[in-house]
Amino acid sequence: NLTEQPKRLAVIGGGPIGCELAQAFRRLGSEVTLFHNAGHLLNREDADAAEIVQNTFLREGIKLVLNNQVTKVTYANGEKLLHYECPEERDAIAVDEILVATGRLPNIENLGLDQVGVKTDPRRGILVNEYMQTSNPRIYAAGDVAMEYKFTHAAAAAAKIVIQNALFYGRKKITDLKMPWCTYTDPEIAHVGLYEHAAGAKGIEIDTYTVHFDENDRAMTDGEEEGFVKVHTKKGTDKILGATIVARQAGDMINEITLAMVAGVGLRTLAKVIHAYPTKTEAIRLAAMAYNRRRLSGRLLAG
Repeated sequence: NLTEQPKRLAVIGGGPIGCELAQAFRRLGSEVTLFHNAGHLLNREDADAAEIVQNTFLREGIKLVLNNQVTKVTYANGEKLLHYECPEERDAIAVDEILVATGRLPNIENLGLDQVGVKTDPRRGILVNEYMQTSNPRIYAAGDVAMEYKFTHAAAAAAKIVIQNALFYGRKKITDLKMPWCTYTDPEIAHVGLYEHAAGAKGIEIDTYTVHFDENDRAMTDGEEEGFVKVHTKKGTDKILGATIVARQAGDMINEITLAMVAGVGLRTLAKVIHAYPTKTEAIRLAAMAYNRRRLSGRLLAG
């Protein structure tokens, strides 16, 4: 709803939305201060990926206030004063506008869901099973109001499952989907499947193959050497369990790995795919070739 550029903008929340808009407003010329309650931005993402974006923000002049708690906002002398506390200080800054990007709550009030036996949770929204079926078996739900993945493409995929299951007696599961997502900062962070920390929490042993873009001719030509392709496989195999890409076109690049996961194609097959030169997607092939080298060296050692 803004009709004028705020000279001074405070952004509360260092998740995807807060980061995307903080960088956008900074590049439009606003002085931006970003407040986050964790030790680094995008703390749910791969830590190496988040560090690249955080360092980019600092170079671009975005002020970061981390490990803090915003306590209140007051208004004095025509200015909004945002008060905060963190281990190093307790202070307040004057800003023109404040963007609150600390998460979203489902809009489920006044729908009469309790009258038809549909259970809800104030934070999770409409409760559904893996078939997108609510506690009333005749009612299904899809989209942000009922899903962990709050993306447009996720809602579209879930809607297809609902139609198949509700109208054609299907048994499609939302848990079977390979869901990619992207944070549209510059560079972008794109991800699909398991993170390394999630695999560890689940007791899943993995191998990780990382290719940095300072080894990629196109990235060097474009002056975009920061970033990487990181692929996780089931330990000792080429089965892809997850991947993270940091690059200006990461959201486009992740689709190749998502396709491989959906098709059951492993790194051994990706290593055979010829990629046009010079492109950043060559880094995906190099990650696959790293698997081949490890496999062959293992055979040589065993021999």
